Amino acid sequence: MFNIGDKVVYPMHGAGVIEAIEEKEILGDNKRYYVMKMPIGEMKVMIPMDNVEKIGLREIITKSDISEVFQVLKSPDEATSANWNRRYRANMDKIKSGNIFKVAEVIRSLILREQGKGLSTGERKMLETAKQILMSELIMVQGVDKAEVVNYLEAFFSGDDI
Repeated sequence: MFNIGDKVVYPMHGAGVIEAIEEKEILGDNKRYYVMKMPIGEMKVMIPMDNVEKIGLREIITKSDISEVFQVLKSPDEATSANWNRRYRANMDKIKSGNIFKVAEVIRSLILREQGKGLSTGERKMLETAKQILMSELIMVQGVDKAEVVNYLEAFFSGDDI
């Protein structure tokens, strides 16, 4: 159970802050929802409280976990399938897991692939989604604004660090 003010991660959407708990009637059924504000895009998301475990809503990582995320980004890429469809599904499963370290693996893998063979339109979009998810959690963990995280990650990704 989360409380107002908690910083959480909603898989496939990223990190945000629970701003309210509201009750809504939808199709004659009263349900309670977390109202979550996302730092990127100023989006608000309503998450049914009875689906939290199924959805995979979790607390954000700690500041000490940030270095591990960057270690994943810097580490050598694992062997990935040459089959585009299998590779895409495997990466999508990692993103859907909500695990920031798995998201970092997807980013690393796609950036390395982009530098080598290039990315398909679908993989390019997936890379942008994964970067947004990573950025939103880093913003929440570090308590900095979007511009700072964007500048840092752009420098990190454009360097020879990966």
